[in-house]
Amino acid sequence: MLCVTAQLRLGRRSRLVGDVSVVPTFDLFSKRRKRIAGDVADIYIYTIPESLRVQIIHIWDDAFGNPSRDYDPQHSINSAYHEIVEILRREYSVFILRDDTPDRNDKRYAYNELCKFFLDTKIFRGVDPTDKALDVIELTFRGIDIVTRRFSYIHRPNADVIADAAIQELNERFREHGVGYSYSDGQIIRVDSEFAHVEIVKPALVVLRQKGFSSAQSEFLKAHEHYRQGKYPEALVECYKSFESTMKIICTRRNWTFDKSKGAADLVRVCLDKGLIPAYWQGHFSGLRSVLESAIPTPRNKQAGHGAGAQPAQPIPSELVSYVLHMTAATVLFLTEAESKLP
Repeated sequence: MLCVTAQLRLGRRSRLVGDVSVVPTFDLFSKRRKRIAGDVADIYIYTIPESLRVQIIHIWDDAFGNPSRDYDPQHSINSAYHEIVEILRREYSVFILRDDTPDRNDKRYAYNELCKFFLDTKIFRGVDPTDKALDVIELTFRGIDIVTRRFSYIHRPNADVIADAAIQELNERFREHGVGYSYSDGQIIRVDSEFAHVEIVKPALVVLRQKGFSSAQSEFLKAHEHYRQGKYPEALVECYKSFESTMKIICTRRNWTFDKSKGAADLVRVCLDKGLIPAYWQGHFSGLRSVLESAIPTPRNKQAGHGAGAQPAQPIPSELVSYVLHMTAATVLFLTEAESKLP
């Protein structure tokens, strides 16, 4: 049997499990009040706020266990936390993570040492506070993903369910706080690549902050908020609305005639016919019309824009919503830049 340290270093779970229910995150009054007041993150941030750190420790307590709370005659919980602390000590080239730890070799102090270290936002051994926090998150959730699934850990018959729920809650909390990271396949990854975020999303937001684009901007931000909250059908609808609003704004500013009762497909045709895309480019962009007409409207129409009927609605995968969010940003950016170059 591999020791905890060896299993953690493997970095991948050994098998897949079925879908499980997500641990609930509660939509408290204070959260709703912030949304109403517009006090929400501007798409994604890449720091780990203290409130998120505290919530992550609560997830540890559920998944790994809390040594001062849970019955653990074999001391598996203390041992798991001590193994994690030992890995961090070794990798950071220190003998102890916290000077106030009474005994570095006593496993009973490992949980408190880890929690205090995680909550400390100071630079440690030249490591940025956010990178340090992500080190801890990745390592602990790798342990949850691998070690806690074993029945031999603390003899839980539903160990897989608890581990899956912990990982799902972590990723929900990232979205809830607007933090652009996610745990997947044994590692922390950025929800958006650096290129996509810097070259597409941020410039699109800058464009939508311009005078006259407030409706499109509001819809685009709502789409990201819905995505962070896991409301995928609503996110697709807001993407469609932002895309449609952008074209309507451009058509209105240019005094182009269009049927206000028509949808995105008709607006795309107007924009193309009016030379928003230069004529000498249209041959090279033969597929662009299809992308503009289908990439955003079609997922919305097929999966979010209609009632479910007698059959329950099919779940919308998060990767589809992520794709449509980026396609919306890229399309808005393309349309506005192309419009700015028209005479």
